[in-house]
Amino acid sequence: MPANTGEIETTDSAREKAGSERPGTGVERLSIDTIRALAMDAVQAANAGHPGTAMALAPLGYTLFTRFLALDPGDPDWPDRDRFVLSAGHACVLLYSLLHLCGFDLSLDDLRGFRQWGSRTPGHPERGAAPGIEVTTGPLGQGIANAVGMAIAERVLAERFNRPGEEAIVDHRTWAICSDGDLMEGISQEAASIAGNFALGKLIVCYDDNRITIDGTTALSFDGENHVERFAACGWHVQRVADSEDVEAISAALASAVAEVERPSFIAIRSHIAYPAPHATDTAKAHGAPLGEAEVRATKEVMGFDPDQSFVVDPSVRAHMDLRERGGRLRSAWEQRLARWRSAHPQLAEQWELALSGRLQPGWQQHLPSFAPGEQLATRAAGERVMAALSEHATTMVGGAADLVESTKTHFEGAGQFSRVHSGRNIPFGIREHAMGAIVNGAAAHGGIVKPYGSTFLVFSDYMRPAVRLSALMRLPVVWVYTHDSIGLGEDGPTHQPIEHFAALRAIPFLWVIRPSDANETAVAWRVALEREEGPVALLLSRQALPVLEREAAEAAADSLQRGAYILWQSGGEEPELVMIATGSEVAPTLAAARTLAAEGSSVRVVAMPCMELFEAQEEAYRSATLGPPGTARLAVEPGVASCWWRWVGERGDVHGLERFGASAPGAVALERFGFDAAGIAARARALLRGSD
Repeated sequence: MPANTGEIETTDSAREKAGSERPGTGVERLSIDTIRALAMDAVQAANAGHPGTAMALAPLGYTLFTRFLALDPGDPDWPDRDRFVLSAGHACVLLYSLLHLCGFDLSLDDLRGFRQWGSRTPGHPERGAAPGIEVTTGPLGQGIANAVGMAIAERVLAERFNRPGEEAIVDHRTWAICSDGDLMEGISQEAASIAGNFALGKLIVCYDDNRITIDGTTALSFDGENHVERFAACGWHVQRVADSEDVEAISAALASAVAEVERPSFIAIRSHIAYPAPHATDTAKAHGAPLGEAEVRATKEVMGFDPDQSFVVDPSVRAHMDLRERGGRLRSAWEQRLARWRSAHPQLAEQWELALSGRLQPGWQQHLPSFAPGEQLATRAAGERVMAALSEHATTMVGGAADLVESTKTHFEGAGQFSRVHSGRNIPFGIREHAMGAIVNGAAAHGGIVKPYGSTFLVFSDYMRPAVRLSALMRLPVVWVYTHDSIGLGEDGPTHQPIEHFAALRAIPFLWVIRPSDANETAVAWRVALEREEGPVALLLSRQALPVLEREAAEAAADSLQRGAYILWQSGGEEPELVMIATGSEVAPTLAAARTLAAEGSSVRVVAMPCMELFEAQEEAYRSATLGPPGTARLAVEPGVASCWWRWVGERGDVHGLERFGASAPGAVALERFGFDAAGIAARARALLRGSD
């Protein structure tokens, strides 16, 4: 093959093959070609989409759904179903076609509405858009790691609820289809490594080896790697299928993967994008654009379809691919096993119901620790004590850190490590932040895992951003724990000191970002995170010790964190001339600065604002009463970029932020030099008061 030409050496042979007699006969071939026709029609009608991969993978999709996946369209959420992840989310029209043909609640009209406003068939799979879609995919590589998280969740639940010598109530597999793009993204290597390390034998990944990307052949950028050997080196069971049209070979490979229980399985399937299109097969143009009316007609003629008709499903295909009867039998048999298990283990059955509901044991809030004023404690250390108090009340809560447990202090003492031999609740993710984020998302999407979490230093949330964004997009109830949350972490210097990260996380819709000011606020922050059901929460915690605050007024109690912001202290009863707003480790020095200003004769209010998102959700009257009238001078204090604060300080306001990187020095020295000690904050406040006179 000519190097770096963007062309494929098999183009002519592939086109010749497309026009010749193709393997398979009868309803099986008709079903596979119907999937292809629906994919072409939906993309053509939308005038946008990715038809080629869906066409190439039609035999694999057909084989998976009709022969292997344990699914019930009549109850698509039954707990012991198989999980299917289309990591190659650009090929979503394949999944939509399969769901429709297999009897899920997805109609031909939904396929006709592909990629349109309000459609149940968006341009990439979205969790919740239609039954049968487990996770939102599209950003390449995320789906593979989601699948690893689902396989981890299955193992955790199996060890927690199955009993030796008895029928299993948790016994299912996780399947995924990935693409060249998935394997090029670095997250796939992280995910493959950790899955092999944990020997996730119920994880099966099928690789669409079509050797085409948007820019041309993969020889341009992906030709020097043996993908199968790569996964074998990570401890996977690997296979190759030479021809994606050979349904029996695909079926045999899938059966071999099912039989392999000691290792995750990787199956590389050689396919031809857009097959059997006479002119588009094996071309980059077939990846991300409609084939065009002429090529659609020609392809339908090759398949023996009427080129003048679209969105046609023969009744024999619908009857052949309908999974409702088989799925109903599988689910019914599981429900009978579950009923027998419930009878034998009533107390465990209560824990099962709690896990499926996503809730902790009743009354867990009463066990949250409280802390005495004056005690000095880093909020990360307070978080550790909260997790210790919760351990027995969240028995399927799992998570871990990116090789930083000693630093983030996020672990359940005595709950064991997750490994290839034991499903402990502490997952040693290793230095794999990318994969950790997506694995946590997969565990949450699986169900039964209560509030999975991942943790690292706040500055490394950059590595996790795609997964954090997707957790918010999917509204997954996960907890992101980020410690070392400011320049106060000290000597590690600017590479490890977060500056823009507060604003970057707050910019993600539906993500709640909470930066507690002391140990008692930390306990409440964890409570908020664990009680939220419709989205993720990020906790930003300090490395350095902070004083537990004296809270003089009832309305200044740490529990007020649930409103996002509250009046912590005020120098007098009248409306203040200055409102000082702070969050996290800056609350205590801001309070000290306010007391100094009050002693100098200024009327000052201190507002703690641990969570902007919660505060924004409050009624306008509360927000106004907290921040004072619109013309009030306001100073926001946080050692990071100021962009997210201007809306709160108003027209006479100022932000004492940090618009540069930090510096290597002891934490207290760095804070002082950058003006975030009490004296520096007071000086900034005096300047604001002088300027507002």
